[in-house]
Amino acid sequence: MSSEPRRARPETRDAYRHFSAVPTRWMDNDVYGHVNNVVYYSYFDTAVNRYLIEAGALDPHAGEAIGLVIETGCNYFAPLSFPQGVDAGLRVAHIGRSSVRYEVGLFAQGEPLSAAAGHFIHVYVDRLTRRPVALPAALSAALQPLALP
Repeated sequence: MSSEPRRARPETRDAYRHFSAVPTRWMDNDVYGHVNNVVYYSYFDTAVNRYLIEAGALDPHAGEAIGLVIETGCNYFAPLSFPQGVDAGLRVAHIGRSSVRYEVGLFAQGEPLSAAAGHFIHVYVDRLTRRPVALPAALSAALQPLALP
């Protein structure tokens, strides 16, 4: 029995429930000519929050509940680079009482396999007290189409 962890592999587009375009920017590239690893997390955040705002489940300025990231991770499979287009695939792997695990696959435009796959977990809290709250009804409803079986 090997003690090495199983290496993550790229996924196909059909593993995700929703897609949105995330443009790369000149400043996203690092000195090596590809998107810097930290920028991928910005793409994840953009894909999730854009979906939630468009679904009417997130009001970042006045909503009573806000999502705070408590865990995040990413596996990289192929480089992305400006001016390449990126498609962000989104799914929800777990819905708890006050938390959600979002999973995002980043695909170079037109490519069948993910260049990167990551996740983050939001815990939803009261905007003022920062204490965990049950997921708001609008959020729960918006998550259902993204949920894995």
